[in-house]
Amino acid sequence: QVELVESGGGSVQAGGSLRLSCAASGYTYGTNSVAWFRQAPGKDREGIYLIYIRNGDTIVSDSVKGRFTISQDKAKNTVYLQMNSLKPEDTAMYYCAASSRWAPSLAPGNFNYWGQGTQVTVSS
Repeated sequence: QVELVESGGGSVQAGGSLRLSCAASGYTYGTNSVAWFRQAPGKDREGIYLIYIRNGDTIVSDSVKGRFTISQDKAKNTVYLQMNSLKPEDTAMYYCAASSRWAPSLAPGNFNYWGQGTQVTVSS
């Protein structure tokens, strides 16, 4: 079992930055990948960034490419999402998710552990 706790959300003006954290605890040894998702009211959950824990390879969605960056601190079992040049359309609840098996894409069904989410609100 893996527990995930997100933090770092908040309110920011367009063009600003935030850094989200996803702290993992429990049986983290078997974690293959960690990803960030977001969900705005009335919209589907969108996968935006994934990192493979062992080699650091990443998958990024076009919607955040060039603005967001994912990183990890293995010693702290924490994955970060640095969000720059934020836009009002980035407003959503942001979730991190972990997979204990191979996750070839950002499809939500590839991930078996989820955090509770942290709200990000970007005003114009």
